[in-house]
Amino acid sequence: MKKLPFILCVIGLPVFFLASCGKDDDDEIVDEHAAKIQEFVIELSSYARGIKPNFIVIPQNGCELAFNNTDPDDGLMASYAQTIDGIGIEELFYDGSLSVDDERLYMLRKLKPSLKIMVSDYVSKNANMADAVQRNKNEGFISFPRSVDNYDYMLIPASVTDANTNNIQKLADAQNYLYMISTDNYNTRQAMITAIAATNYDVVLIDLFFESSPLTSAEIQQLKTKANGGSRLVIAYISIGSAEKYRYYWQQGWKIGNPPWLKKGYEGYEDEVWVEYWNPDWRNIIYGNDNSYIKKIIDAGFDGAYLDNVEAYYFL
Repeated sequence: MKKLPFILCVIGLPVFFLASCGKDDDDEIVDEHAAKIQEFVIELSSYARGIKPNFIVIPQNGCELAFNNTDPDDGLMASYAQTIDGIGIEELFYDGSLSVDDERLYMLRKLKPSLKIMVSDYVSKNANMADAVQRNKNEGFISFPRSVDNYDYMLIPASVTDANTNNIQKLADAQNYLYMISTDNYNTRQAMITAIAATNYDVVLIDLFFESSPLTSAEIQQLKTKANGGSRLVIAYISIGSAEKYRYYWQQGWKIGNPPWLKKGYEGYEDEVWVEYWNPDWRNIIYGNDNSYIKKIIDAGFDGAYLDNVEAYYFL
């Protein structure tokens, strides 16, 4: 869930990224890896939509990937932008305190007409929650501000911003969303399902699994209707740039370097490892076959997938 660390070339001017500074060997490696993650997302989306045509794809962070040469001034990369429906962004306006990320905001303003922008700010003081919501509304983004006790996306807030009775049939219709990928607050899966079902969120973003067991299509169907009667979308979280040691695919004896595509520890997340996401073995885990993670998400009845760690290209 890390944000990509951009480097400004000219202080005080609009955003200029690494790609526009005159490239050295390191920059070219970054560009090559960016192209590989773009290809990964495009192929994943194509596979999923080949099975379920309206399947929703939302990468988290890495908004520069939607542009040619990862440069917002080079225009949209159509082959990438057309295979996703929105972009999730963490800590855009608030990272604890007010800290506007002008670089990403510049990019998101260019993307807004084409893609739904979903912002999960981290707000350390409850008094600033309303400001975080309003800043996003002013930009036309939908927001899910997290409080100190909800940093890890484990709580359902007491109120819903812009609650409505509309039937939400595509991501563009959404006016709010719930982002809850930790199940730690619930002793049973049905208790969690009941709690989510009682809300009026337009979009529910959750994990495919409760503990180690995937949610069923019958359980997901219970979440497809808001408490007020309107229909909503249910999206599954999945990390495509890092392997998670607690997932079904993790095998005994795996560690960094074994298999070779497990490349690097993920600082701050001891149970995750950055992967060579272009490796066929990893891609086969994520999509392309009946035992793949994306196929499990589709079979469970989710409306789409929320792709975390697409910015792995930078950290490798």
